[in-house]
Amino acid sequence: MESLEKAGLAVNYNKVESTRPKSLPDRVFIWDETLRDGEQTPGVALTTDEKIEIAKMLDEVGSAVVTVGFPAVSEDEKRSVAAIAAEGLQKAVIAAPARAVISDIESCIDAGVKEVPVFIATSDFRLKYQLRMTRDQMLERLQECVEFGKEHGLRIHYIAEDSTRSDMDFLCRAYRSAIDAGADTICVADTVGFARPEVMRHIMREIKSNLWKKSKYKVPIAVHCHDDFGLANANTLVAVEEGVTYPHVCVNGYGERAGNAAFEEVVMSLDQLYGVDTGIDTERIFRLSTLVEKHFVVPLPLHKAISGDNAFTHSSGIHSHGQLTHSMTYEPISPGIVGRRREFHLGKFVGRHFVEYMLKMGGVKATTEQAKAIAEQVKKSHEEQKKSQSRDSFDQIKKDLRSLRTGVSEREFWAIVFDIVT
Repeated sequence: MESLEKAGLAVNYNKVESTRPKSLPDRVFIWDETLRDGEQTPGVALTTDEKIEIAKMLDEVGSAVVTVGFPAVSEDEKRSVAAIAAEGLQKAVIAAPARAVISDIESCIDAGVKEVPVFIATSDFRLKYQLRMTRDQMLERLQECVEFGKEHGLRIHYIAEDSTRSDMDFLCRAYRSAIDAGADTICVADTVGFARPEVMRHIMREIKSNLWKKSKYKVPIAVHCHDDFGLANANTLVAVEEGVTYPHVCVNGYGERAGNAAFEEVVMSLDQLYGVDTGIDTERIFRLSTLVEKHFVVPLPLHKAISGDNAFTHSSGIHSHGQLTHSMTYEPISPGIVGRRREFHLGKFVGRHFVEYMLKMGGVKATTEQAKAIAEQVKKSHEEQKKSQSRDSFDQIKKDLRSLRTGVSEREFWAIVFDIVT
């Protein structure tokens, strides 16, 4: 794209100064949640060795913070977090979360972790129905836990669960309380993926207006977005536009329910569309994506941006011909930037020009009419394959994919209950 811009042949409106957000940071620090929120993808259960391998790869590609697990979940999880902490990473900081519960923070300390995101909800809905606490009780608990963490030499990050459904005055009161107690950063969490991008912008501006007037409250802000409406990436990017410097992401968009903001998509958007330094070695992104996919045993959609099999595959004859004349014709970036290769799909939409290109590459001479005939035969073959494709086969494949999701069924759960209780 750069060469086309310099030659005056392509306009990149992303670089128009008036479109550049005034609060956009020059540098962000990628906070990866793949081994914590990502592992909460239904059916996923990683071994310690798998976690270590993924953590090291996240470190190698340039992640600033890697959350490696939730020590309070179980003794096995605590041992797994401790094993990764003992391994150490070269560049990334290792973090592990805790509820606003002293024993959770003690589990993080036992695991040898120095960075602890403490989370507790701020929405009145969650306070009433889940936590069974008043606002004052929640603030007292939050302050107690942040102070406890700081007394034990930890860096504490306060994550306000359900931020985007919280009363703004109380949300900011919670942030100020955490900062007064020593919190190093605060995080805006769209826990159920309920915000529109412009709503996220409004929330970010309100928080900054409330907190950044006094220098003591101008701490770095993180954002944690879920994808229930397919808006996690968009909301994360809007938050960065408004000054967030710690975007939370999960490789391949894995995570609870519909997943989280996707590592590869957020990074490449910031890198290519905004010109923001992410610190990520983008040429290693595809290797990271495939490693995580392999260990999660959750296949990526073919059409998944950046990492999906079709992301740099061209089918249409018009598109294929365009790519042969200039690589940027139907690609916004070179596949090599993310460690990929360009591919062409031979099927119903193949064109004569691409057939002629293939013949030339193979050293085969053919007339124009022969090239047309080859193209027609390729199209016919594809259409015949499609006609013979079995719907039953597709249904079986879908069933097989669902079987990859491990876990305990309801029936198995009650069998365990009866075995233990009776």
